[in-house]
Amino acid sequence: MRVHYRHRQFGAVLVTLLGGTLIGVLVAAYETNWHPLALAVLAIPALVLLLFHSLTVEVTDEMVRAYFGVGLASFEFKLGDIESVSVVRNRWYYGWGIRITPRGWLYNVSGLDAVELALKNGKFVRIGTDEPHKLVRAIESARAA
Repeated sequence: MRVHYRHRQFGAVLVTLLGGTLIGVLVAAYETNWHPLALAVLAIPALVLLLFHSLTVEVTDEMVRAYFGVGLASFEFKLGDIESVSVVRNRWYYGWGIRITPRGWLYNVSGLDAVELALKNGKFVRIGTDEPHKLVRAIESARAA
């Protein structure tokens, strides 16, 4: 399977916020003599940071695939299921992560730019990216091949 496009977007703001939270909880855990509750709370931002620090998008001969962080949260769409693709701009309050929006599902780690996939089943999906035009060209090129 040939890869037409592969790009990893780093979620700098998300990592900064979660990293700061992680440091704060780490200090609190130390101050409480590593209390078990503090250690349990420490696991939450660490896990979120591991799972959502980046979003990688790949376009192959057969599909558009994307995954967050280490790959536990992933999704894919067959090229044949895509009706059309376009560059869009998300509203700021749609946020980051995996979200449901008025236009359908959004997968995003940073910024407002995204690529919207209009699926043949009538649903829409948005993939956040800092390279929206390159991603659209890659999807269109793979669909045409």
